[in-house]
Amino acid sequence: MGALIVLVVLVVLLIVLPGIRIINQYERGVVLRLGKYSRTLEPGFRVIIPYIDKMTKVDVRTTPMDVPKQEVITRDNVTVNVDAVVYSRVIDARKAVLETTNYRYATATFAQTALRDVTGNFDLDELLSKRDEISTQIKEIVDAQTDKWGIDIENVKLQNIELPADMKRAMAKQAEAERERRAAIISAEGEKSAAAAVAEAAQLLAQTPGGLNIRTLQTLEKISTDPSQKTVILLPTDLAGKVAKSL
Repeated sequence: MGALIVLVVLVVLLIVLPGIRIINQYERGVVLRLGKYSRTLEPGFRVIIPYIDKMTKVDVRTTPMDVPKQEVITRDNVTVNVDAVVYSRVIDARKAVLETTNYRYATATFAQTALRDVTGNFDLDELLSKRDEISTQIKEIVDAQTDKWGIDIENVKLQNIELPADMKRAMAKQAEAERERRAAIISAEGEKSAAAAVAEAAQLLAQTPGGLNIRTLQTLEKISTDPSQKTVILLPTDLAGKVAKSL
């Protein structure tokens, strides 16, 4: 009798134990019974019928997927290499299992195609300056496709835009020329301001009685501090004016 009980217990364990499943909080369990969808199990301790039910766990956390570097020809015929990252999350575990053989691979592959199609519609300058707009367009296209797989595309980010070597050199020269142009403009504006200040000072000295004499004395004081030998000939202001008129 005892042997029979042990045998029954072993048989029960062999039947029950294979049917015990532990589903983590970030997972969902999709159950097929005899090959047909039965139900989706929530997290916790769950039991299925062994050999009749088959359960597939699906991770429902946000998952980043790298889109490999793609060679893209922009609208202005420049060849660049672009890569991106896609952030996706399973919102319907049943669709993710039943509607595609591998939802992650399918999502990544479709994102590659969308990346090439969208970036090819922009000029190089737009590609460099409108990353957010391009990312939004890619997200909308991929999200519309993956919705039937139960996948939500939360975000798409362009990572690297690799330019050809000759294009990098051309852009560097353009940037250098732009810096030189701005420096020349600043220098010219400085000279213009200085000339205006000198003209204003000269006009003020001319209008001030004895102003030119004071300025002359200040100049002589600066010259006298230099130890080098100098010969300075001073003329009265009136005489200097007459000499200038005679010349």
